[in-house]
Amino acid sequence: MSAMVASRDGSSGNHQHRSGMSIFLIAGEESGDRLGAALMAAIEDLAPYPVTFAGVGGSAMAERGLHSLFPLDELAINGFSAIPARLPLILRRIREAADAVIAAKPDSLVIIDSPDFTHRVARRVRAAAPHIPIVDYVSPTVWAWRPGRAAAMRRYVDHVLALLPFEPDVHRRLGGPPCTFVGHPLAEAVTMLRPSPQEAARRVAEPPLLMVLPGSRSGEIGRHLAVFGAAVGLAGERVGPVEVVLPTVPHLLERVRRDTAAWPIMPRVVVESQEKWAAFRQARAALAASGTVTLELALASVPTVVAYKVTLFEELIARTLVRVKMVGLANIVLDEMIMPELLQRQATAKNLADALVAIIADSPQRRRQCEAFAKLDAVMEIGTAMPSKRAAAAVIMLSGKGG
Repeated sequence: MSAMVASRDGSSGNHQHRSGMSIFLIAGEESGDRLGAALMAAIEDLAPYPVTFAGVGGSAMAERGLHSLFPLDELAINGFSAIPARLPLILRRIREAADAVIAAKPDSLVIIDSPDFTHRVARRVRAAAPHIPIVDYVSPTVWAWRPGRAAAMRRYVDHVLALLPFEPDVHRRLGGPPCTFVGHPLAEAVTMLRPSPQEAARRVAEPPLLMVLPGSRSGEIGRHLAVFGAAVGLAGERVGPVEVVLPTVPHLLERVRRDTAAWPIMPRVVVESQEKWAAFRQARAALAASGTVTLELALASVPTVVAYKVTLFEELIARTLVRVKMVGLANIVLDEMIMPELLQRQATAKNLADALVAIIADSPQRRRQCEAFAKLDAVMEIGTAMPSKRAAAAVIMLSGKGG
């Protein structure tokens, strides 16, 4: 990362605060807030100077001392229908955030995920204050759709910090900004996912524990819950008694309990993190909606069936724009269809049950998944460095404060 030391004007960085370092961070949602908080802690640990932070964040970044310019939840939009009503506020917040960065003259600006918001701020900052280095923490999914975004980012992003190991090659191929793989935050949480000897024994004990993960958004619950319940019932008829655990989020708890009351096999619905992670460590198999959870399950070595349903309108858009052969994040990282993916009309109760029965049993399908999962530590460089520390080192270097 030595090439990152030089600033945009060719000097050795913005040294107006040689006695300290100022970092402006902008997160756009809760997952970015958690990343930002871990980054702040790591920068404070590694920086050779005192550090001051400013920007936009949520509760996790506030605990690290950030006073957010405005509440993070103002940026949350649920569904296309909500966009027109919220657009004036969001556009105003983009202008306010950019103006605050320009006025602060920080050693660097770190935008964290949420590209629809953060990249608009970055473009305004670059136009008005081109000397401020800009770091994008979390690459947009240019490998999945709208690949032209990568080349466009070169105009306003100096370096991308990637969570996934293949993303630097993607940016090189697409003409994007310099990109460094720092690691996925899950790499810092693998101990939560790996079973103790007693939990490993539960994985092979009867009745098998089956995790059902229909998604954490209201629309996902509406599209997946009924078919997942029917699939679990059909699988139970073939394999015998099954213990089912269904993690959900607090605001959907009552709905999930109500809508699973008639399931052929009643699930244990959990919202507490401890219960959720215990299920990951003890489950024999899982049925999951596509998302980051598939990577969590792979790191926990839980054989999984992936399913996903969207509306017809969303399917038509996806067919036009999406360029990946697989949707499960674990499959994408491993670059192989390890977890079976049953999407849209393929996601029937019978098809899901057939795939589940195969991985609950000691079968070739189950063994193939477990063998593939064993490669993930090397692919994701788990155990070699803390992702937040790698990201912090990169930000410090780009800020011209690397010592």
